[in-house]
Amino acid sequence: MATADADADAGGEYVEHPLVTDELLENRRYQVELADVAEHGDTLVCLPTGLGKTTVSLLVTARRLATVGGKSLLLAPTKPLVQQHAEFYREALSIPDDDIVVFTGEVRPDDRADLFTDARIVIATPQVVENDLVGNRIDLGPVTHCTFDECHRATGDYAYNYIADRYHADAGNPLVTGMSASPGDDEEAILDVCENLGLSEVAVMTEDDADVAEYTHDTSVEWKRIELPEVVIEIRDAINEVVADRLAELKELGITNKSSPDVSEREIQGMQAELRKLMDNDQSEGYQGMSFLAEIRKLRTAVTYVETQSVESLRRYFERLKEAARSSGASKADQRLVSEPKIREAIRKARDYDDLHPKFRRTRMLLAETLGIENGERVIVFTESRDTAETLVDFLSEHFRTQKFVGQSDTEGSEGMTQTEQQETLDRFRSGEFEVLVSTSVAEEGLDVPEVDLVLFYEPVPTAIRAIQRKGRTGRQAEGRVVVLLAEDTRDEAYFWKARNDQKRMKHELDDLKSAAGELEARLDQTGLDEYEDAGGTGATDGATDGSSGSGEASESAESAGAPAETGGQRDSGGSGDDESGSDDAAAPDDGGDGQTGLDAFAGEDVAATETDASEAELDGTVAAADGDDGIEIVADQRELDSTIARDLSTREGIETRLETLAVGDYVLSDRVVVERKTVADFLDTLTGGDRSMFEQVGNATRHYARPVVVIEGGDLYGSRNVHRKAINGALASLAVDFGASVMHTADEGETADLLEVIAGREQDDGDREVSVHGEKQSKTLPEQQEYVVASVAEVGPVTARSLLDHFGSVEAVMTATRDDLLEVDGIGDVTAERIRDVVGADYEP
Repeated sequence: MATADADADAGGEYVEHPLVTDELLENRRYQVELADVAEHGDTLVCLPTGLGKTTVSLLVTARRLATVGGKSLLLAPTKPLVQQHAEFYREALSIPDDDIVVFTGEVRPDDRADLFTDARIVIATPQVVENDLVGNRIDLGPVTHCTFDECHRATGDYAYNYIADRYHADAGNPLVTGMSASPGDDEEAILDVCENLGLSEVAVMTEDDADVAEYTHDTSVEWKRIELPEVVIEIRDAINEVVADRLAELKELGITNKSSPDVSEREIQGMQAELRKLMDNDQSEGYQGMSFLAEIRKLRTAVTYVETQSVESLRRYFERLKEAARSSGASKADQRLVSEPKIREAIRKARDYDDLHPKFRRTRMLLAETLGIENGERVIVFTESRDTAETLVDFLSEHFRTQKFVGQSDTEGSEGMTQTEQQETLDRFRSGEFEVLVSTSVAEEGLDVPEVDLVLFYEPVPTAIRAIQRKGRTGRQAEGRVVVLLAEDTRDEAYFWKARNDQKRMKHELDDLKSAAGELEARLDQTGLDEYEDAGGTGATDGATDGSSGSGEASESAESAGAPAETGGQRDSGGSGDDESGSDDAAAPDDGGDGQTGLDAFAGEDVAATETDASEAELDGTVAAADGDDGIEIVADQRELDSTIARDLSTREGIETRLETLAVGDYVLSDRVVVERKTVADFLDTLTGGDRSMFEQVGNATRHYARPVVVIEGGDLYGSRNVHRKAINGALASLAVDFGASVMHTADEGETADLLEVIAGREQDDGDREVSVHGEKQSKTLPEQQEYVVASVAEVGPVTARSLLDHFGSVEAVMTATRDDLLEVDGIGDVTAERIRDVVGADYEP
């Protein structure tokens, strides 16, 4: 049911609301209807690109601040998008500009904490908010409206999921709005996004809706087939011959029957799985095959460059491979690849080729047609590769005023753009200072890129979501045009047809979603009910209990429980810092046959001794946090946010996490315990790559903390690489004996988090120790120092040292004792007595 504010919105040419700037926002019925739905429940708002999803969120925010109070949080995946939203909110809302703050990584953490407390609206990148939540710098309790822009990103370990969980658990009166033009390729993907964000309502408007249709225009999509020149085909074929050679090697190993070089990624993954089986059995063929497979992956990337990008991009790629092959610790695959005669011939032909790619000429022709003959004003050219983007800018600048638009991260041989440079470039494009914007994926999502006459895809993109985002840059106020360039008989065609089919399916899904929203909401309600009952609930709920919190079952469940592809190395991430990297599948860890994990082994008898008292504890070997006002504190290094460990710990009852840039270690658990965490891959890299940094890190930990701990996390330490068992044992022995570190093995990040919780609890609750990020290595007592001095004499050891001190009574008496006197002590024989006298009595001769 609409509120009085919504009724006021529904009439007149402009939106009328106490917190909305007068005569600014056009009163579009479909936006008001979507806001009406989103105001009363946690809602997924689906609306085509360019039709004002942000306005919908702003209307909900204005209503919540006016009726419920508190503050609003708007999350967007990139810094340029955050800045754009902030400018719009400051213009459209009649509240002081200083009450609307921007959080990005450029704002100091301590400043963010103060700003968050005083702000009414916070607009931020998710990574920054995630950091601040893990570091306990901000409190989501007072946030009454949280918006997730481009919410289709809420999959896997992307920061949106963690923030949503924390928001539903921590906020006193939560309401969530998720916004996307393309929430997923199918219904299951859309459900996944909704469940991850705790959404129970779905509000969809399509271009077919009457209220929306008047604001949209047809966008024609054309594809232009490009024939590859003979030289490019020769270069490609030379590379493919090497791919075929490497497949033949794998065929001999019994890994594949594939011989054609057009091997798919799925087939490569299948080969990788077979090779891992050999490696798990410590068969050398597995390691040899993995090296061949690494070459095949690199060669497929090279083929993509020459077929679909440009010969110049291929040249740059090969130069990077040559540099990698010359570096210390270079892989055999890199070294073998660059020395392969067929590859060297392909490189020679690429150097001699005096053209780029026929796509370049076709791009120039299309731009001339649009900007010249048809008197167009602006064009966007999208490309997947930053190499290609920079080459296109150089090429097109001879005929058109052209600028690039890339992400903030620097890549080898290419500088990124700062947030300020990105914003200035968009402002200049909008004002007509130049007419062609060549962009990587950074401009795809949500940015207020000016209306353009042509969107040119230099190559197809293989996902429907990205194709829709790009297409949305045209056709908002006038009929638009989209052109896709496809190199014939290349993976361009496969990508195009996949995206086209996915796009059709998504449109059908959205249409079906709109007509069957009630059914989808029922599925979401059932999911929330299941979670509630799993968490200890006793019956069904019926959504938001008071009709205003909008939190539904998700927040009730939380209360009852107490509770992010680019070619080669040059794809552009958009500078958002949110690329997600996968990890290799890991086998279950070898527990040595005693059935104990590193966690159980560390806890030992102490865990067993506390089981009776800790009857409420989980039955997984962990110790429940002791009751106390302060709980357990764990300090994590900022760089550890690449893993989920700190996030996991921050959600556990009784644990307070804090983020610091640690000079020593990855986690500090007390004034004497610091933890250095290494994945199995990192640990083995130390042994094979000549990198001694691990031992330096542990050495630093030993100098600052009395009890350094090394956690090795992941699968089979002895079988995941072709590293000799003796080398691994030698490194483990060095860590334990030379550095005095406790070395422990965990299966995964979850088990590491469990282990850290146990150690921190033992140290802080049982041992009454405080956390110190600077360490506080304890001074030895007088008896300990005396034992240390005597034990160091002729390396007699601590047991013998105590016997000597008990017998003679002082260090001085031990040192002045004769050989015969020493022989009277239990455990001292002729050899030891002679060695002690030699050390004490012999002249010093350096």
